[in-house]
Amino acid sequence: MPIRNIAIGRPEEATHPDTLKAGLAEFISTFIFVFAGSGSSIAYNKLTNDGPATPAGLISASIAHAFALFVAVSVGANISGGHVNPAVTFGAFVGGNITLLRGIVYVIAQLLGSIVASLLLTFVTGLGVPAFGLAAGVGIGNAVVLEIVLTFGLVYTVYATAVDPKKGSLGTIAPIAIGFIVGANILVGGAFSGASMNPAVTFGPAVVSWTWTNHWIYWVGPLVGGGLAGLIYEVLFINHSHEQLPTTDY
Repeated sequence: MPIRNIAIGRPEEATHPDTLKAGLAEFISTFIFVFAGSGSSIAYNKLTNDGPATPAGLISASIAHAFALFVAVSVGANISGGHVNPAVTFGAFVGGNITLLRGIVYVIAQLLGSIVASLLLTFVTGLGVPAFGLAAGVGIGNAVVLEIVLTFGLVYTVYATAVDPKKGSLGTIAPIAIGFIVGANILVGGAFSGASMNPAVTFGPAVVSWTWTNHWIYWVGPLVGGGLAGLIYEVLFINHSHEQLPTTDY
C-alpha cells in the first residue's frame, strides 16, 4: 500500500542543493503559468472595459491556461517534475512519490511564484489582478465538489502520463496532456467557480488584491481532489511497481 511509501524526509533534505534547485524551478514555472493565465484575464477585462463574461472570453481563458501550463510543466519537468500546483505536489506526497519536506519547499516556491507574478502584472498593466470567486447562484458546496472533481481529473492525468513508471513513450506528451485537461476543465467550471484546480493560482491574486471571500474553497477542493487522485492511482494501478524516492541520500 502507498501509505508505507509516505515519508517525512530528513531535515537536511529541505536545504539540499537539489531540493533548492527544484524549488527554484517550481517558482519559475508557477510564475510563468500565473503571469500568462491571470494576464489573459486582465487583457480580456481591458479589451471589454470590464464587460460581462462571454463564451469567447471563456474559450480564450481556456486556451491561454492550457498553453501556459504546457510550457510551465515542460520547462520544470527535468528539474522538479513540473508540479506547478500544490494539489499536484500533495497528490504526489499521498502516493509516496515525494517527501513531505521536499513537498513543503515546492509549495512555498509555488505560492511565491504566484505572488510575484501577480505583483508584476499589477505593475506592468496598472490594473488589478482578478481574484477567484463564485459566480452568482453557485453555492459553496457546489463549488467545493466542482473543484474536487476538476482537480481529480488533473492530478489523475499527471499520474497517468508523468508519474506512472510504466508510462513509456506516453511521458513525452505529459505536459501537453496536462495542459489540455486544465483547458478542458476551465471550459467546464470556469463559469461557476473559476476552475482553479490550483491553490497557488488563487493565492497570488488573493494576496495582491486582498480578496479572501470563500478563498478556502480553492484550497480544500483541489487538495482533496488531488489527494484522492494520487491515492487511487497509486493503490489501483501502480501499487508496488514504482521505485521509492531515494530519501536516504539526504
